[in-house]
Amino acid sequence: MTTATPATAPLTVQLGTRSYAIEIVDGPVAKPAAHEAYWSRLLGSLDGPDIALVSNTTLMPRYGEPLGDVLRGIARRVVPVAVADGESYKTSAMLDTIHDAMLEARLDRRSVVVALGGGVVGDVAGFAAATYQRGVRFIQLPTTLLAQVDSSVGGKTGINHRLGKNMIGAFHQPSAVVIDLSTLRTLPPREFAAGLAEVIKYGVALDAAFFEWLDAEMPALLARDPIALAHAIRRSCEIKAMIVGSDERESAERALLNFGHTFGHAIEGATGYGTWLHGEAVAAGMVLASRLSEALGTIDGDVTTRLRALLARAGLPVEAPSLDETEWLRWMSGDKKADAGRLRFVVLDALGRSRVATVPDETLSTVLREPHPA
Repeated sequence: MTTATPATAPLTVQLGTRSYAIEIVDGPVAKPAAHEAYWSRLLGSLDGPDIALVSNTTLMPRYGEPLGDVLRGIARRVVPVAVADGESYKTSAMLDTIHDAMLEARLDRRSVVVALGGGVVGDVAGFAAATYQRGVRFIQLPTTLLAQVDSSVGGKTGINHRLGKNMIGAFHQPSAVVIDLSTLRTLPPREFAAGLAEVIKYGVALDAAFFEWLDAEMPALLARDPIALAHAIRRSCEIKAMIVGSDERESAERALLNFGHTFGHAIEGATGYGTWLHGEAVAAGMVLASRLSEALGTIDGDVTTRLRALLARAGLPVEAPSLDETEWLRWMSGDKKADAGRLRFVVLDALGRSRVATVPDETLSTVLREPHPA
């Protein structure tokens, strides 16, 4: 294992007996044969179980097969499960594929699901773990920036439904999260930019000082400087771990992590899952959420201007697709933050400070009818 430094020392998501570590490391996933001691330690703490190693068809040959070879020397059995690659496949069919493999191998309740990949793999493999024999343990090995800073932490698992994104799922916390920085070196630029959207979200909605740091260090992040990346990932995970520790099931504060997501999920659904990457949709959604905050009078236009500029520098879209108001409302009506049939949005009170609020219909209508700045 790479020796931990102050920038990459393990974090803990504090959830009592279900607490777990987030380890930011360099090498164990990308070069597992050189890190056998690391995997022995991690799996040894889980008492050498059977493993269902779930990855997508793109990553299984690159990372999954070498990792499986190492794990076979530690676990009793390793059952590889390759699933389709992409948001459009995040369905009950993918869930069935994982369950089928686990059942055919007769894995028991001591088994561990290892999710190797981006957010789709992590969400669906986690849901498979949550529902297999009423719940088995799982480990997150996120290989995309978006998954590393967002979906791998916090225990949200699930699949998409034709009527809404992530509407079928369960809260099921992982036993560990291993973030290997080296997997980002080969991440396609579009996927990398999509991850930066979630990083920027933490700054604009929850930490103004972090937003300022991102504004100054964006060139280093785009160059994938390992020190800058380690700090950005660690700070993002610190914020999320703190919020999840205080509001695991999103009854209050955790909803703030969804800044821009009500609009973003509507974009994903209306355009067909996978057409816009999740981070791209969230980027455009954050601009709309900031403009909604302006319309409510809680921030001035400078915040939106700065947010748009930072997103654009990160290579992200800042304008939503052309949807009519009826289409927006149809997709947003299924949002999980809705309360008694009323839509609720995360809005800004200042840079780095946000809250959940219902908004007047006419205010929302104005923003939806004029999605582009004048």
